[in-house]
Amino acid sequence: MEYVLLKNQIIHREEAYISFHDRGYHFGDGIYEVIRIYNGTPFLWEEHFNRFLRSAKELDIDLPQSLGEIKDNILTLLSKNDVRNGTVYLQMTRGEQERNHLYRRDLTPILTAFTKEGNVPISQQENGIGLWALEDIRWLRCDIKTINLLGNVMSKRKAEDQGYQEALLHRGHIVTEGSSTNVFMVKNEILYTHPANHYILNGITRLLVEQLADKEQFSLQKEAFTLEDVKQADEMFVTSTTLEIVPVTKIQGSIETNFSIGPVTRQLQQAFKQTTAV
Repeated sequence: MEYVLLKNQIIHREEAYISFHDRGYHFGDGIYEVIRIYNGTPFLWEEHFNRFLRSAKELDIDLPQSLGEIKDNILTLLSKNDVRNGTVYLQMTRGEQERNHLYRRDLTPILTAFTKEGNVPISQQENGIGLWALEDIRWLRCDIKTINLLGNVMSKRKAEDQGYQEALLHRGHIVTEGSSTNVFMVKNEILYTHPANHYILNGITRLLVEQLADKEQFSLQKEAFTLEDVKQADEMFVTSTTLEIVPVTKIQGSIETNFSIGPVTRQLQQAFKQTTAV
């Protein structure tokens, strides 16, 4: 029997329901986090909740209960579902209200969470993936981890339709990120990634990779780079909670180029594995 979190209760999934008046259903008015679980232990737990709080503040949503209570409920959910390796998805919508663009400030936000078993994608980490490059048409607050992800899902669908596992998004000639990943480029053993501003989501795995790059004594430049820069790069990889670090071997679409899986990517992958050995 699978359990989920609804509001402040852990209940059977079959008993859970969402109101037709939930603003998440009408407007995508809410936020979320996906936290990786290794050997039953949440990974980078505090970092995810710090971002969750920031997203809530940016969208003018107050927590319906204390952060400590939310964490306790997540731990209970993980225990009841006996999750060893996988993810927990946590979502908070603004609350229930008859459909109206103007939200009220007296609403009670609705928390939901579910777990999913799943191992890391070893094949993709070893062999790499291809990206389909296309224009980034998302809204201009990509730094908020909102559930309103239509720009992302449409880009991911287009990439898959072309036979590629992920999209590479760019605004004009400037590369931003993937549809569900952050992007790193390597040139002369120097890492480049887009600065953490409103054009991208500051990924939790991205932040860890920045720390690992420093530990492994790689230079890292947080600056915008272009499609032409990508064509001249030595290596490229993407990062996310579910993928960890995955090499890029081919890009098609707006540009066409190929990569070998290089030593910088491999060294960072190894360093990442050491951090998850809990």
